[in-house]
Amino acid sequence: MVQIPGGTFLMGSEDFYPDERPVHEREVASFFIDRYQVTNAQYAEFVDATGYVTVAERELDPAAFPGADPADLVPGAMVFTPTSGPTNLGDWRNWWRWQPGAFWRRPFGPDSSIDDRMQHPVVHVAFEDAVAYADWVGMRLPTEAEHEYAARGGLEGAPFAWGDEPYPGGVAQANSWLGRFPYDNQGVGGTAPVGSYPPNGYGLYDMIANVWEWTTDFYTPRHLRLSDTPVDAGKRTNLLAAASAQEGFPGIPRRVLKGGSHLCSPDYCLRFRPAARSPQAEDTGMSHIGFRLTRSE
Repeated sequence: MVQIPGGTFLMGSEDFYPDERPVHEREVASFFIDRYQVTNAQYAEFVDATGYVTVAERELDPAAFPGADPADLVPGAMVFTPTSGPTNLGDWRNWWRWQPGAFWRRPFGPDSSIDDRMQHPVVHVAFEDAVAYADWVGMRLPTEAEHEYAARGGLEGAPFAWGDEPYPGGVAQANSWLGRFPYDNQGVGGTAPVGSYPPNGYGLYDMIANVWEWTTDFYTPRHLRLSDTPVDAGKRTNLLAAASAQEGFPGIPRRVLKGGSHLCSPDYCLRFRPAARSPQAEDTGMSHIGFRLTRSE
């Protein structure tokens, strides 16, 4: 882990997506954070030791899916599938599919494996799957503020973790989508082994892109100014719990994802930036979502 000194920073951005607003001053207490995203090898050690079963492996409750064909109610996960050409970017269902039998050990379905991907970030982990691992090792997930502060690497005010340009000198600084989304990827084309790209100013790898990362914060469509100072997991209250259910998904809280992923593209999702954020249902892991851990001093 890397120790991140406490301090005050300007959180958010006024220049990209509305949910990153308003820019506001936030104080963060000193904390430790993983240098790398949690890997398949690390998660396998946890599962082998505890017998833990992830959300994607569990049987589905028909009562939670009224009207669904029982044949479709089988364990599985959402897997990204490139299209054959240009498509309507307003409908994410054009490139995401429900894949029965997909979970962290079988990231693309029953016929896939992680045998040659042990140093890739673990994916298909729902929020409680990440928390279970954190509890096992005696740590926790970061707050949104901690993640953004660490992702900036000490660089204040720049849109990207490395400066003002997405690809300085034409060179990708993180594992994001290169080419036309969602059919022409001239980059890695999926997750990369952790640490494949340069670290940020704090010596942290893949804080931007590769996979989105879970945080403890509940999502709202704009930043709220919190009165706790310093802001850390030990002193915060979940002020947004009552407002966490989203239209169409009553009762399923949304948490903030940070960092972007290998699917982030300037022509669709310019979110491989420290200020970027995304809502995610707690019960849903996907093929581009992972996590890393923190602990307080």
